[in-house]
Amino acid sequence: MKPLTKIKLCIWIIITGLVLSGLSAFPLETELGILNNHISITNPFYHWINSVYNAVKITNRQFPYLSYGTDWLAFAHMVIAMVFIGPLKDPVKNIWVIEFGMIACIAIFPLALIAGALRGIPFYWRLIDCSFGVIGFIPLYYCWVNIKKLSLKCAVGATAL
Repeated sequence: MKPLTKIKLCIWIIITGLVLSGLSAFPLETELGILNNHISITNPFYHWINSVYNAVKITNRQFPYLSYGTDWLAFAHMVIAMVFIGPLKDPVKNIWVIEFGMIACIAIFPLALIAGALRGIPFYWRLIDCSFGVIGFIPLYYCWVNIKKLSLKCAVGATAL
């Protein structure tokens, strides 16, 4: 597979992940309700899922405007996904977007570990949140490596002229 094909595949993986993640923030109560109804009480996550579902359900009934915050979270995911169109068009020129994405993936760790602890999020759930940083970083780094290879090919081709 050519470096440009690898680059575009990795970028599409990131765009898809961001869009799906964003879209999943809109029907949060519905999704949690489905999960809550289908998770076994013997599952180690049961009590946490049940607690979060009840909190979202009660909050949406009493203070529905608070969910506007998750609407903005969803929107932000989709806007960030749009930024990755630049590297799809010209990966060498827009490598900064890939580097930005890698930095954001690394920044998930202190946010999840520090803010999560301050908000009372169980440690195992904070590790799940951190896994998104790892999952995002892998294709971005692979993309970055291939952009570097592509830029070297372009540089060698330019000096041959």
